[in-house]
Amino acid sequence: MIIGVGTDMVEIGRIEKACEKPSFLTRVYTEEECRQAGGNCTRLAGSFAVKEAVAKVMGTGFRSFWPSEIQVLRDELGKPYVVLLGGAEKAAKERGITRIHVSITNTAVYAMAFAVGEGEEL
Repeated sequence: MIIGVGTDMVEIGRIEKACEKPSFLTRVYTEEECRQAGGNCTRLAGSFAVKEAVAKVMGTGFRSFWPSEIQVLRDELGKPYVVLLGGAEKAAKERGITRIHVSITNTAVYAMAFAVGEGEEL
């Protein structure tokens, strides 16, 4: 059963500028996300859009957890997936969300993500 959906679109240039500040990187991304991105701002923008989309799946925004508690990684084929940590994991459990599907797309200017939360309604 679908519990929630979310989408988000960001300007890649805006994320690129924000990533110039180390405090933004550490507040928004995990070490593993930064390692996987390898400094690629388009990839970091896509991950940021996923974080926003997942927060919308929860129906809460970032009220009870930080963006860094939604870890956006890619498998060996490049498919994105999320790992929920801390408050984000707790929020998902409270809403009966057991799995989150994500997709990312981008142009030269924008990165967009879509997320679907699946589980059982409580």
